[in-house]
Amino acid sequence: MGQVEERLKAHGHELPHPPAAVAAYVPVVRTGSLVITSGQLPMLGKEVMFTGKVGRELPEEDGAHASRMAALNAIAQIKAEIGDLDRVTRVVRVEGYVQSAPGFTRQPAVINGASELLLLAFGEAGRHSRIAVGVSELPLNAAVEIAVWVEVS
Repeated sequence: MGQVEERLKAHGHELPHPPAAVAAYVPVVRTGSLVITSGQLPMLGKEVMFTGKVGRELPEEDGAHASRMAALNAIAQIKAEIGDLDRVTRVVRVEGYVQSAPGFTRQPAVINGASELLLLAFGEAGRHSRIAVGVSELPLNAAVEIAVWVEVS
């Protein structure tokens, strides 16, 4: 187990088995030194753990937890592609989508769950650019969807 996984474990986070794709795509792609995940949902096994609209069915705090869970799934996808997470030299970008109730505008706070987890896991290399947007619907009624871009050595 490398340093990244040790840091996660020390904070009570265990990497899940990387979820299988739910449609006609691959869950992660490597091109040159970039590894890019497809959108990851807050899934455990085959079950979406957080569903519904943040700001209506789910409070913001649950949305942030869903965001962390989706980021853990993204990290698991990256590990499946490169083998050793210590090879990540930089988290480049996080794309965060929040299934939002009308009038809910705190998407950045929800996606902070993912951003903070990536900083915890990768330290300074975890600082990244990001988008955090509200959408009316997400696949499988998931509360959030996260895609992560990393640079690897």
